[in-house]
Amino acid sequence: MRKWLASIVVTLAACAGLAISSEALDFTADRITHTDHGFHHARIFYHDGMWRLEHNERGPVSVTIVRADRNQVWHLLPATRHYKTLSYHRDDALHLSTTLDHETSREMIGTQSLDGHPTILYEVRTVAAGGRRETFYQWVAIDINFPLKLAKKNGDWMVEYRHVKLGPVAESFFQLPHRYVPMEGDQ
Repeated sequence: MRKWLASIVVTLAACAGLAISSEALDFTADRITHTDHGFHHARIFYHDGMWRLEHNERGPVSVTIVRADRNQVWHLLPATRHYKTLSYHRDDALHLSTTLDHETSREMIGTQSLDGHPTILYEVRTVAAGGRRETFYQWVAIDINFPLKLAKKNGDWMVEYRHVKLGPVAESFFQLPHRYVPMEGDQ
């Protein structure tokens, strides 16, 4: 019965035109990632394929700005007002689509509430480069059509978005601050 109700809700949401693509998406959220290096917390601002991460942990870099349109990633060091420029790589991309790259199958597991949003939990299988198969769990919020959480089935990687607020984000968030200078040896 639950699967049937969830299917109806998803169908109605799609018919109502709630589908959003990552290209037309503007939002702010808290972003939590878990890797073999531990948990990392950041505030994310996303606009039209650009994003800013304000890291909530100790370390020299407290802000990262990603400009895929310029093929650049800037790491800001506010203590010294310096920045480091790196090249953008596809591996830096966020997982904001309700479908995964190289997805081969998707099975609905059930429904769940996550951060106050009704979600549908899927088991998603993919084939990575070289034929390596991977399985993920994905929680898609059906009220905002947003992937709130994505985790590898084996538990070694996870990203979760909390307190998601859809709406405009100023382009000024994605510019280098005026008084910052490049680190020595940086272009």
